Amino acid sequence: MLPGSDVHWWGASAPDFENLTNGFIVSDHKLNQTYKNSSFAVRLKSNITWNMIQVLAVWDRSTASEFGHVVLEKNNMTSSTRPPTVFANCKVLSKDFRVRWTLNVEEDSIEIGLEAATGIMNYMAFGWANSSDDSELMIGADVAVAGFRENGLPFVGDFFITKYSECVRDSDGLAQGVCPDSIYEEQDEDKVGLVNNTKLIYGHRRDGVSFVRYKRPLTKVDGKYDHPLNYSANMKVIWALGGIKPPDTIIPYYLPQNHGAFPFKTYGHLVLNVSEHVDECAGPLDAEDMEDQDLIIADAKVPLVVSSGPAIHYPNPPNPERVIYINKKEAPVLRVERGVQVKFEIQAGHDVALYITSDPIGGNATMRNLTETIYAGGPEAHGVQSSPTELVWTPHRNTPDHIYYHSLYEKKMGWKVEVVDGGLSDMYNNSVVLNDQQVTFFWTLSKDSISIAARGEKKSGYLAIGFGSGMVNSYAYVGWIDDNGMGHVNTYWIDGKDASSIHPTHENLTYVRCKTENGIITLEFTRPLNPSCSRGSRPECNNIIDPTTPLKVVWAMGAKWTNDHLSDRNMHSSMSNRPFNVLLVRGSAEAEQDLLPVLAVHGFMMFLAWGILLPGGILAARYLKHLKGDGWFRIHVYLQYSGLAIVLLALLFAVAELRGFYFSSAHVKFGFTAILVACIQPINAFLRPQKPTNGEQAPFKRIIWEYFHIIVGRCAIVVGTAALFSGMKHLGDRYGVENAHRLSWALAIWFLIGVLIVIYLEYHQRQRIRDRIFGRSNWVLGNLEEDDSVDLLRPTTTPADKESRPSVRMEVQLEPLNR
Repeated sequence: MLPGSDVHWWGASAPDFENLTNGFIVSDHKLNQTYKNSSFAVRLKSNITWNMIQVLAVWDRSTASEFGHVVLEKNNMTSSTRPPTVFANCKVLSKDFRVRWTLNVEEDSIEIGLEAATGIMNYMAFGWANSSDDSELMIGADVAVAGFRENGLPFVGDFFITKYSECVRDSDGLAQGVCPDSIYEEQDEDKVGLVNNTKLIYGHRRDGVSFVRYKRPLTKVDGKYDHPLNYSANMKVIWALGGIKPPDTIIPYYLPQNHGAFPFKTYGHLVLNVSEHVDECAGPLDAEDMEDQDLIIADAKVPLVVSSGPAIHYPNPPNPERVIYINKKEAPVLRVERGVQVKFEIQAGHDVALYITSDPIGGNATMRNLTETIYAGGPEAHGVQSSPTELVWTPHRNTPDHIYYHSLYEKKMGWKVEVVDGGLSDMYNNSVVLNDQQVTFFWTLSKDSISIAARGEKKSGYLAIGFGSGMVNSYAYVGWIDDNGMGHVNTYWIDGKDASSIHPTHENLTYVRCKTENGIITLEFTRPLNPSCSRGSRPECNNIIDPTTPLKVVWAMGAKWTNDHLSDRNMHSSMSNRPFNVLLVRGSAEAEQDLLPVLAVHGFMMFLAWGILLPGGILAARYLKHLKGDGWFRIHVYLQYSGLAIVLLALLFAVAELRGFYFSSAHVKFGFTAILVACIQPINAFLRPQKPTNGEQAPFKRIIWEYFHIIVGRCAIVVGTAALFSGMKHLGDRYGVENAHRLSWALAIWFLIGVLIVIYLEYHQRQRIRDRIFGRSNWVLGNLEEDDSVDLLRPTTTPADKESRPSVRMEVQLEPLNR
């Protein structure tokens, strides 16, 4: 039953579900505390009279839970009417087992009540031993075995013991052990019929206590398997408690199994005279487990069959006539693990829509003007056995510890769901072991937040993780347990190496947990990726997590932490020797220093290509055409292809080492664009139109191709340069390279020198052309300029062709006349 928080004296017209749930408060006296053997006067409200109350109950309005009720009779009970649980005598057999009886000598009978605080599928056995053999009390004993069937109905059977074992059949089909009298009767050749000298009168089960009342004769019994009772003599009786075995195809009876042994002794014997008055029972039995509900543990590989059936032992009365069954168990406690998938196979009927909710009553809280959180299921989660509906639900780390499963259309048909931590690896999508193998880091990314857990792998008083290149200038999260055993997770900004440099912050953490098991600290929290406050207003406002950026994680452990003033006693005793780069999207981590050589080689190769080879090829095509032969062309081709090969090699090298390729950063976007544009050039060269012969006009396609080739090449250089600079910034921002800023300045100076060289070469190129046109010495009439439509990638004529082809140059030399 659920604990009460809004408990009142409650009135109703009848003790059924509908009347109790529609009852009313009869007194202003609240009962929101624990009572034990308390007495007090209850005054009715001014508008309530006893005539209005047929049933008086203790009722919790918030959970619709009944803690007990009494039916107020209009007429006094006559003296001849005796409730089914009242007996003249009571004997304590053990702390959990009692026997009650009332002797009826005139009727030659005795009524016996067995009462035990035991499990619902346990038996209660009581009977008379064989008086002829004191050494073997059980052999030949006549006992009654009582209990409850799976459907909750009581039973009692007449048993005879022939052997210290459960009832079994031997190779000849004969029954031996603790068996019903009926089985022995079946074995006799002259069968008299089935014999059961015990007659069930009444049985119930309340708050973990079983009670069964039955009647048996004193002397008129079958002398073969039943002992006559001398009610005035001292006789030896035996008793036992234990588990019961349901009927099967071989033996269709409820059979007792072996009772417990020392130190959990659940059997015994004593001498009893039923004619003597005995009253040893004071107060009701108090069971440790007052709930009869079975525990169903969800398995990710096996679906849970959800059906409906009659309410017999519903744990939170009152209840409707029909409740939810899971795996044929009535309203069991369902235990699930965070991060482990739960699959339901719903066949409870189309009028039972299963849903998982925070409301302990169910039946759609919005109809009661209340709010609830629905975790799974709803109007579509219904089905029948011939056409079941499948519902899949995975509780996550933020799912509360206690929720409920119910029907959407009817109140109080389901019961509790216990959500437990099955393991951090199940609750989180990713995990890595940080360096030194002393801390494990877990995380799960969502759209706007990240859930993080850290577990120390050795005993400590506190565990701290920090985001940064070291503990200095880092954002720290410290998990610790106070003197009262309560866990805390505090946030700090650390800007120094002493205690005064640890500054508390106020980050927006949710679902915070910290626990210790055998001295091992585990902390958990969820935080937004981007703080809601404006950057620069507080230190924690700059603590932004970019999932595509390697998160630098460091850790430390120490003996003691406190909320008060920190001192050197709170300093760590062990810490990480280097930061770890956790790749959140990829789900892995690597030591930061291990990545730097890779990045250095990648950056050098890209600088060699985009800073020297590819620009050099372009300069050769632009400013070396005045050289004789096709030297400029060879230089251009060799430099371009060499640069492109180095670019591709550097790209593959970085992707292979970093085990990923993401387009989130500006550097990757610039670099990929530059490589794509550069790769167009060889394809463009292969598709270029034929160069026109000397004297012919260049076709339009050739002109378009030349412009496209030149523009694409120069654009590749511009984008590649941007990739170099963004790479330097990436190196400094994300990997903390201290001299990245100076390297960026050096790169800028390099390209500035390149620009100056281009200006110088461009000036001399134009000057050379001007000198050829307006030469100061001999004038040569003809085609003095270089052909503008020169092939940029390969020559179309060979030196032999040039020698065999007659020159079309015409020279006219003008000389002064001598007079």
